Amino acid sequence: MHLQTFVLRAGAMALLAAGLAACSTVDLNTPWPAPPAAKPPVQQRPAALFIRPANGPTIARFDGDRVKGIDIAGNLGDPVVASADGRVVYVGGELPAYGNMVIVKHNETFLTAYAHVQTILVKENAVVRQGDKIAEMGRSNADRVKLRFEIRKNGNPVDPEPYLSGRLMQ
Repeated sequence: MHLQTFVLRAGAMALLAAGLAACSTVDLNTPWPAPPAAKPPVQQRPAALFIRPANGPTIARFDGDRVKGIDIAGNLGDPVVASADGRVVYVGGELPAYGNMVIVKHNETFLTAYAHVQTILVKENAVVRQGDKIAEMGRSNADRVKLRFEIRKNGNPVDPEPYLSGRLMQ
């Protein structure tokens, strides 16, 4: 055998022996270390029952008397979306103070109203999902382009803001 081959084989055997020695010194009966303690869950804010139906700043807030919802500013034709899943129960313009309007019934407790819209994209009895485009912003019977958004709980107007932020769930 050549000297070079012998040295190579001897080196490989030494490495193999060292590896085996290292393996044989581990006590296989030693329990594995415990996994790190689970972190407590992060308190997440509950998901809001309703989503904001239009982008834009709030220009009038609920007062329960003159303003029975919120007014959201926007541009002519901006999308208005369903704030939650439901069924369209009214489409029309028979109430002069509201102009063209869509009302969606979400359950036995809640209705939402979308007023002063320009173009209505849904028909009565249509099922809508949260986020579906139902109308376009307008200024029907209003002094400017805006959306009047109302939430009615058991037929009574309530402040939409706590429902939009997730502070109120029912």
